[in-house]
This record gives sequence, C-alpha cells and structure tokens, in this order.
Amino acid sequence: MGEHRPVVPTVNYPSEHALTHPILEGTTHIRQREPSEQDERTTEDAKTDESERVCPECGGRLVEDETHGETTCTECGLVVSTDEIDHGPEWRAFDSAERDRKKRTGAPTTKMMHDKGLSSQIGWQNKDAYGNTLSARKRQRMQRLRTWDERFRTRDSKERNLKQALGEIERMASALGVPKDVRETASVIYRRALSEDLLPGRSIEGVSTAALYAGIRQMGLPRSVEEVGAVSRVDEMEFKRAYRYINQELDLEIGPPNPEQYVSRFASDLDVSEETERRARDLLETAERQAVHSGKSPVGLAGAALYAAGILTNRKLTQDEVSEVAEVSNVTIRNRYHELMEVAEDGTGQSAAAL
Repeated sequence: MGEHRPVVPTVNYPSEHALTHPILEGTTHIRQREPSEQDERTTEDAKTDESERVCPECGGRLVEDETHGETTCTECGLVVSTDEIDHGPEWRAFDSAERDRKKRTGAPTTKMMHDKGLSSQIGWQNKDAYGNTLSARKRQRMQRLRTWDERFRTRDSKERNLKQALGEIERMASALGVPKDVRETASVIYRRALSEDLLPGRSIEGVSTAALYAGIRQMGLPRSVEEVGAVSRVDEMEFKRAYRYINQELDLEIGPPNPEQYVSRFASDLDVSEETERRARDLLETAERQAVHSGKSPVGLAGAALYAAGILTNRKLTQDEVSEVAEVSNVTIRNRYHELMEVAEDGTGQSAAAL
C-alpha cells in the first residue's frame, strides 16, 4: 500500500489569500518534492569524480598519460593509478603499409565520391570467403547482384549526374597531377553548383572542368588555363564560359593568378640555380609594384622573368627553351622580357625608351 494522502477539498479563493488559507497551509508539504535516492547517488558520484581528479597528496591537477597508461599529478608527480584500459587497437604497426593492412575500419568519408564513400560495393572477384572460385551459376547470380547494387547506389538523376562529374574531375586531376585537397575543393564546388541548379544549359564535362580549375585557383596551384583545357573533353571556350558563370553565381572570390606561382615549376624544368630563381622573383615583384603584370598572361610573365634572370646571372637560356617549358610563343617571351627589363632599369615605372 502506498502512502495515504489526505484529500483536500477544492476551494476557489483569490490568489492573494490562497497561500494563507489554513487548509492549503496545512497541506503545503505534500506538494514539495523530497530528494530521491537517485539524486543523492548522482550528487555523490559527482563529488567522487571531482575528488578523483585532485591529487590526494598536494591537491594538484591530475592528467592521464595514455602512452604509459598512468594517471599522474602535474604538481608533485605522484602516480595515482596505473595499468589503465587502452581503448585503442590491440595491434601495433611500424609503417603505413602495415597499418593499412591491419586496420579493420573503413575509409574516411570524402566529397570526391557521390555517396561520400558510405555505401557498400560488391567486389569484382568471383571468389568466396575462402578464396575458392565460384561456380557458373553463382557467378551469374553475383553479376545480377552487382547490377542491382549499382542501380541502388545511383537512384535519381542528381546522383547519376554527380557520379559522372566527380569521375570526370578525378580523371582530369590525375592527368594534371594535382593533390587530394584540390580534388576535394573541386568536388565541393561542383556539389554547390548542382545544389543551386546552375547546370541546366551546360554540359557536365564543362562544369566539372570549371570546378576543377576553380579549385586549382583557390588552392594556389600553378596550372594554366591551357593545361586544364588540354585534359578536358570540351573545348577551351566552353569551359571558360562555365568557369566565369560559376565564379559569379557562387561568389568564389578568386583573385587573379600570381606569376610567381609558376616560377618554381619552370625553374625546375629548366634546371636553373636558386640565384636565377630568386632574381626572377625579384623581377616579378618589381613588375607587380609598377602594375606591369595587369592584363598579361601569368605564364608568359613567369617564363620571361626566368629568361631575363638567366641573362642577369650569366645562365644563358634560349627563348626556345623557355617557350617550350612555359608553352607560349617566342614572341610572348620576347615582349614580356623587354617590359620586365624596362621596369627593372627604371624604378619610377617609366620606360627607358620613353626617356
């Protein structure tokens, strides 16, 4: 039987007299909630946790050393507890290959796959778990399962569009040799363009090429428009229009390319010294201060700077060598060379020919 509570008759009184009525005053303790055993146990546990985080000797702060499995005091160095439980893997690895071989978790999520790498995939090997070859009937069944698995992974048109575009970005990025962070950035840009419905009227290949070039520009990688256009399946004019469109609609705020980004790459291909490379950077910095680089191709300026720096440092480079590495004409190298030398000779920005 539960606790017997007296029945209080319902009486309508004004609010200012409700608490002073003798009947209500006598039953006020019934409405108060007494602390339960669970609340007392929680409070005791909290006090215990706080006391466990304090050194019993000096009252200092305790820290956990996961490497040695110990809890020590930061003030006096007392070892409070040892042999703590290690929640990491039970195996050890001494290199990345061994670590990849032993780990039993999946790959991290990535924007470079249409499903972010979360879905499963049936392997192409026609073998069972013991390595035995499947029979003809089971191979046919597995092929049907692979077909349906592929259909379920791309259930609507947007997923099919995304799968094709991300595959195209991966193909072009591999051909250009760009790192993984640039590919991730390009995939995010394409996903934004797809979510904001910017693709109608434009080809998937054109927008994916524009997204890759935008990612390259954002990450400051030295790749020119001509190089990206060379690995694309669309012509250069179409991908340029798509790039300008998504750059404007998505507010990417990508600045103009810096010619200095190409200097290291061209210097490595031309096998010039560090002195020549440093002098080429100085020429480009001077040209930037005088606004000579405005409206000029960054690739041509970088090649002309190295050509001029080679002359100034007694490292004779021919215009044919520089134009072949920079993939511009000899006329471009020659014109940019004269402009850089005029600015270098006259610090005021006025050309020597004008004087």
